[in-house]
Amino acid sequence: MRYAIGFIGFLVLALGIYFLSNIIPASGVFANLESTLVDQCRRVDVAPGTEDVTIDPITNLAYISAANRRDWYNETGHEGTAPTNGIYAFDINDPSTLRRVSPEGFEDFLPHGLSLWRGDDGEQRLFVVNHPTAGGEFIEIFDVAENGALTHLESVSFDAMHSPNDVVGVGPRQFYATNDRGYETGVMASLEAYLALPFASAVYFDGERGRIIQDHLVYANGINKSADGETIYIVEFLKRRIGVYRRDIETGALTHLKNLKVGTGPDNVEVATDGALWVGGHSKVFDFLAHAKDASAIAPSHVVRINPETGESKDVFISINGEINGSSVGAATADTLIVGAVFDGHVMVCPL
Repeated sequence: MRYAIGFIGFLVLALGIYFLSNIIPASGVFANLESTLVDQCRRVDVAPGTEDVTIDPITNLAYISAANRRDWYNETGHEGTAPTNGIYAFDINDPSTLRRVSPEGFEDFLPHGLSLWRGDDGEQRLFVVNHPTAGGEFIEIFDVAENGALTHLESVSFDAMHSPNDVVGVGPRQFYATNDRGYETGVMASLEAYLALPFASAVYFDGERGRIIQDHLVYANGINKSADGETIYIVEFLKRRIGVYRRDIETGALTHLKNLKVGTGPDNVEVATDGALWVGGHSKVFDFLAHAKDASAIAPSHVVRINPETGESKDVFISINGEINGSSVGAATADTLIVGAVFDGHVMVCPL
C-alpha cells in the first residue's frame, strides 16, 4: 500500500511538472503583447465566424468561410442550419463587393477550413470542411466560376477523417485534411487536450480512397502546401509549431523534414506568392477559451509571417483591445493582409 501511494504521488508530481513545463508555456499566459498595425486596418462585416480566409492571387478575390459556431463549439447546440453560414467573397481592392458565393439552397452547412486549388488549365476547385447537423464529417468540393460563384460538385467522407479542421486541395478531387483530435469525448479527450498528447493526425484522399497519412500529431490544425505542391505544412497548435513535410506527388506520402517554431498558438496557415507562411493564432489560449464562452471577453489576435527556409518570424498584426477577437487566419498578398476570427462576424483588411 505504501508503495502504491508513493507511486501515485510520483505520478501526480510528474504530471504537474509536465503541465507546468509544456501546457503553461503553450498557453501564452505570460505573453507580453503590443498593438501592431491594427489602427491602420479597416473592419469589413461579413457573417458570424470568419474562421478561414484564402486569397486568389490572380483574381484578387478573398474567399471567407463563415459559420455561426459558438453553440457548436460549446456543445450547447449546432448551428449547421444558421442562415448566415456560407462562403463569402470580395475583391480585396474593393470590400464593398462582398457577397455570398456558396450556392443557394445548400443547407446543413457549417463550413470550417477551406482551400482554393487551381489547375494548369485554369480550372478551379474550392475545398471546404463541413460539419453537418445530420452527422458525419465531409469535405465539400465546389467548382469555381470566373466571378467566384460556387457550384457544388460532391461531398467526400471516409472513416479515417473523423475530426477535420482544415483542408488543402492538391488536385481536382485530391486533398489532405487534418484531424485535430484523436478523441472527441470522454476522459481521453480531456487528457489529450490538457496533456498535449499526440493523438491527432492528417489524412489524404487520392481521388478514390482516403487514409491516414501522418499520425502522432498534437492538435493538428491548419494545413497548406507550397506553390509547387512538393511541400506540405501542418500546424500543431499545442506545440506552437508547423511541421514541414516533403510530399511524394505520386503516392501522397509525407516525409518529415523539420519543425518551425511559432510565437503564438497557431491556427490556420496561408502561403503567399513569395512562399512566406502567414499564420493567424491565439497568443493567450485561456483568454480565447473565455471568449468562446462569453462574446464580451476579449481574446488577443496575432498574425505572424514566417520564412519557411530560415524559420525567421515577424509579428505583423496584433490586436489586444477587441478590434477582432481570437484570430484564426491571416491571408496576405504583397500589399494587403486579411485577418479572420473563430467567432467574430468581421474581418480586418490591412495595408502592408
